[in-house]
Amino acid sequence: MLLTAFALALAGCGARAYRPPAARTVDLKAVDGAILKASYFGAGKPGPGVLLLHQINRQRKVWDGLAERLAAVGIHTLTFDVRGLGESSGGPYGQLPPAERAKARKLWPDDMETAFQYLVAQPGVRRDVIGLGGAGPLGADNAVEAARRHSADVKSMVLISGQTEESGRQFIRQASQLPALFVAADADEYPPTEEVTEWLYALSSNPGRKFIHYAGEKAPWKGYEDTKGVPATGNHGTDLFRTHPELPGTIVNWYVTTLIATPGRAPADSSSSSALPVALLDEIETPGGPARAAAQLKQARLRDPQAQLWPWVVVNVLGYDHLQAGDMDAALEILKLNVLANPESADANDSLSDVYLAHGQKDLARHYAGKALALLASDTADSPERRNAIRDSAQSKLKQLGAH
Repeated sequence: MLLTAFALALAGCGARAYRPPAARTVDLKAVDGAILKASYFGAGKPGPGVLLLHQINRQRKVWDGLAERLAAVGIHTLTFDVRGLGESSGGPYGQLPPAERAKARKLWPDDMETAFQYLVAQPGVRRDVIGLGGAGPLGADNAVEAARRHSADVKSMVLISGQTEESGRQFIRQASQLPALFVAADADEYPPTEEVTEWLYALSSNPGRKFIHYAGEKAPWKGYEDTKGVPATGNHGTDLFRTHPELPGTIVNWYVTTLIATPGRAPADSSSSSALPVALLDEIETPGGPARAAAQLKQARLRDPQAQLWPWVVVNVLGYDHLQAGDMDAALEILKLNVLANPESADANDSLSDVYLAHGQKDLARHYAGKALALLASDTADSPERRNAIRDSAQSKLKQLGAH
């Protein structure tokens, strides 16, 4: 209640409430000359700044309502369309060939830096008191990267329905000075977003971290965030603003607390919690960690044959992160864990086939791809869309590998 009252006081009271200047549209010039379309919501008086980053299947205007409210409480706010999306040049991203998509993704961090530097250069912006907000994997990952680059100046972060890669997770573990608000819904149409968002919350070492968890029934897997044809349900990223209209106000209050009232600090929050086995997940990434985790699972199954010690999806993310980073041995040992825990899972076997193929062990890659196909008939836990994706993945590898 005190935070809400403080925010209202900053915004003004009654009929003569403070109105910041109208938002203006600006063109940001990226390092390669590309034009990034942005909206700047100036507060009209000195104060902190916030950079808001959208998810890959949306564009900057989804932030307009929140940005206006932030400017009204004295927080300068910038939103912009990611290269290839919205009104920025370089797109449409979804129609680019794979090589051009990869090129755009490589430039995204520099585009975020261009936007960050524009924000802190605006008159009245306190460049040493900056907040970041990101929605979806794209927005969240780049928000974390910007916070890592500018750790002395970034005092607050909001991550909605997103995740980040290994370097970003390591930063969150170490950034004990950075309060962060994490938001996710069980019914997110891109499962398992809720689990990976909760994982980031659990990794945070800041005592003021907070997790807003909208409980509900899990949605079936229909595709990834940039997949066409996945119906929006109001449970992912900034779509949550419609389903939970109180959320923008909660975010405004968060930034008022962590950027104006007590920059870089939020009250310790005992209402948020996580049941994720963070210590075990951390250990899995250490040398010998997968073997120790496997031994723990075997011991647990002596007592309960159905015991599960780690969330399947988080370990899968860990494995693929190491694979992407070129750490093949670690990726292999990590993804073996999911087959150990879920031997009848077509998905787990197909993932292990991916890493064996990358590792150059073609016979084992062929074996696990074939096993994934064989298991699809009985593995009914996954949605039809997910099973089709697994089938396509396994068949593609088998075609690439050829017969024995």
